[in-house]
Parts: sequence; structure tokens; C-alpha cells
Amino acid sequence: MIQKLLSITCLLLGLATFPVHAQSYDGVVRAEILPGWRNSDGSHTAAIRISLNPGWKTYWRAPGDAGIPPRFDWGGSRNLRGLDITWPTPHVFQQNGMRSIGYKQELVLPVRITPKSADKPIRLKAHLDIGVCRDICVPQQITVKAELPPGGKRDARIAAALADRPLSGSEAGLRTVTCRLSPTRDGLKLTARIDMPSAGGTEVAVIETVDPEIWIAEGTAQRQGGTSVTETEMMHVEGKPFILDRSTLRFTVLGARHAVDIRGCAG
Repeated sequence: MIQKLLSITCLLLGLATFPVHAQSYDGVVRAEILPGWRNSDGSHTAAIRISLNPGWKTYWRAPGDAGIPPRFDWGGSRNLRGLDITWPTPHVFQQNGMRSIGYKQELVLPVRITPKSADKPIRLKAHLDIGVCRDICVPQQITVKAELPPGGKRDARIAAALADRPLSGSEAGLRTVTCRLSPTRDGLKLTARIDMPSAGGTEVAVIETVDPEIWIAEGTAQRQGGTSVTETEMMHVEGKPFILDRSTLRFTVLGARHAVDIRGCAG
């Protein structure tokens, strides 16, 4: 069912639903590693910089029904114990009544690396599997690699991307988040009430779960005074029953002034 929905979405948007020859789109997207700097706690801050031709865009970690989710493979890296990505605040795009979420022109994606040995260089290697779109969507596979020395220096581009992250709930004045779940024919309906000051303009709320097998429909959001109310439906991609842990849900509210990253909700 999910594959059928995705195919219909592609047809509505005029997106390519067939293999695209990569040589027809050489130079549309370029990627590199910004080496960054070693922190006082031994971790290392670097970034992947993705540059796009004018008019092209790429996608956020939750790209919407009309987007292509990015995938990263860090295999081949050395002296790497752990890695965390900080996603800058994305933009909301509307096309033919469909919503996608991502970035245009350039994306600097900060990564905080925990090395196995803090006094040794890190070999960072990343295989990127991303979608880039203009009038059509083109899947792109890119490999980038770099040696990150124990020293390094602060990079203003990485610092700006870190500063552009969504606010935490406490920073945004979040008071409470509650979720009501009710069964549907195919899964669950979720109604989330996020009690916090407005993020500005028409807000868009994105809901994510840690289980990649659970599909979440594009939600509808509206303001009721000091509360943002979002409704959506979710189902297992194979139609199976599932259990939802409210504490693992992630809500991102995107507004005209700022975005807010919220973890978990109460019953």
C-alpha cells in the first residue's frame, strides 16, 4: 500500500519514477567534508557540505510525503566510536498541493564525532544516498572522505549551521505535550496538543517515530489559543499491528520565526 501511495505521489508531482541516468545530471550536486575542529572534551566537530545548482533542493531527515529521505553510511571511517548529526532548521516547500521539507542551494550538516582515541586523527568517510529535486527528482549517491587532525580550527560555516538548529522545548517556552491515540481501520489516529507560544505564522508540525516500519501521514495543524493541535494517522508499512511508545515520538514545529524540537508526549 505504501509503495502504491508513493508512486501516486510521484505521478502527481511529475517526479521521475524510473531510473535516471546520472550522467544527465552531472554537477547538479556536489559534496565535501568541512574538517572542523577538535573540542576540549576530545570530540570533533566537522560537517558535510552539500552544494546544489540554482533551483535545486535536497531533503531533511523527515522529508514529507513528496520528498526522498536521506541515508548515510559511515562505513570505512576509522577512529570513530560514535557520531551525532545536528540538522539545521529546514524549509517547507509546497508543490501541486503536496508538502516536502528540505533545503535549497546549500546544506551544511554538522556532525559531532566521538573518536576511539582523542589524540589521533579521524578518517571520516561517508556514503550519501540523497534525493535532489527541481522539476523532477534525481537520486544521487556520493562518497566523501577526509582526514580530521586532532587540532583544526573553528569554521564559521559550521558554527552558523549549529546556531540554526531548532530550539529545544524549554528554550521555546514549552509547557506541556499530550497525545491521544485512537484505533483506525489500518492503524492509529494521533492527536497531539502542544502547549507553547506560537513559532510564528502558519505552523507546520512534523511527527517522527523511532520505528522506520511505521508510516506517518502528513498531519494537519491548527492554533487553538496558546496550543498547537496536530492530527495525523499512522500505520505499519506491512499492515501489521504495532505498539506505539509515546516517549519515543519526536515533534518538530516549523514556524516563521523559529522551529522547535520536542521529544515525547504524555497520555
